Amino acid sequence: MTNEYTFFADLAAEIREIPKDGILSRSLFGGPEVKATLFGFDTGQELTEHTAAFPAILYFVQGEADLTLGGDSKPVKAGAWVHMPAHLPHSLRAKTPVIMLLLLMGS
Repeated sequence: MTNEYTFFADLAAEIREIPKDGILSRSLFGGPEVKATLFGFDTGQELTEHTAAFPAILYFVQGEADLTLGGDSKPVKAGAWVHMPAHLPHSLRAKTPVIMLLLLMGS
């Protein structure tokens, strides 16, 4: 019997270089229960308000950003963790270079 697993010793190292004035995304895992995507945002880059069809978890690995969740605005920095229900409007603007892990549940 084989126990399959996915292991990353250092998530920040998985984003080798954030593109100047850009956003980079890298798929880390895709299974029936969860999809894991690592994002890198350069300073000033943003994701405009949108929703997801599934619940999601955000974990901020590096940097600082302004995050909007529904009608609330939250400053976030490395170590911040967020659970969002499906269909919650949200947006993000990077104040410094940011690395963020997105876990999309049940997708």
